[in-house]
Amino acid sequence: MKRTSINTGVAIATVGLFIGLPAAQAEDKEPAATPYRPTVSNPAELSEPGWLELELGWQRIRGGSDIQRDSQPLTAKLAFSEDWGVLVSTEAGVRRTDLDDISYTGVGDTTLLLKHRIGGESEKSGAWGVEAGYKEPTAKDTIGSGKKDYLVNMIYSVDGFGNRLDLNLNGTHIGAINEGEGRTQYGWAAALSRGLDDYWTVFGELSGAYRRATPAFTQFLAGASYNVSKRVVVDAGAARGLSSVSQDWTAFVGITVLTARLW
Repeated sequence: MKRTSINTGVAIATVGLFIGLPAAQAEDKEPAATPYRPTVSNPAELSEPGWLELELGWQRIRGGSDIQRDSQPLTAKLAFSEDWGVLVSTEAGVRRTDLDDISYTGVGDTTLLLKHRIGGESEKSGAWGVEAGYKEPTAKDTIGSGKKDYLVNMIYSVDGFGNRLDLNLNGTHIGAINEGEGRTQYGWAAALSRGLDDYWTVFGELSGAYRRATPAFTQFLAGASYNVSKRVVVDAGAARGLSSVSQDWTAFVGITVLTARLW
């Protein structure tokens, strides 16, 4: 691992600690962060209404379609109510080295999603959610696809026996395809998490994607998160590819911060 990558991880953790210190002093009076990262699946819940929540991190991917890919994923979340909100995601920085050992740097594509939560009749019955939006090709062609994608994601989340289960099933209309390939990609993810105490949570996830005339992608992800305060959560973990076209492995570290109340 390069020194710059180590420094990035340390910087993320340090930022979380400094942000979390003042938040911890008034913890009982403040709302809590709602982390979506680092799993592929999202929960049905939205973040705290009226508050801007940010997620940022660093990840390194080895294998798959590249020799190596380092990036800094960034997501901004804003809920208008408990049932409606928006998510904007991008990669603040990307460095990929392709299979010919040529490196490219830049920023990633940008995804905009509208999210709706549909509550169940009771907490035991869980909650449903739907996300819909599109990916804008803000990255260079050497980093992104250069075309728009449109996607819909269905979510079911339920708590039971001290665990949380998040199930996602989605479809993406792919803008950039090769001749003979399917235009629609189908994806799925199932994440199981468990809080060990008031601070630590562990999680594991299986996910995959399939598109006609292309190899299927599957991976297993595992990690842990730590509540620095109610408004700051840090996480770390790794993922392992399970199919021939999947990455060999991915390592990640990140932070979720409920930053400021806008109204």
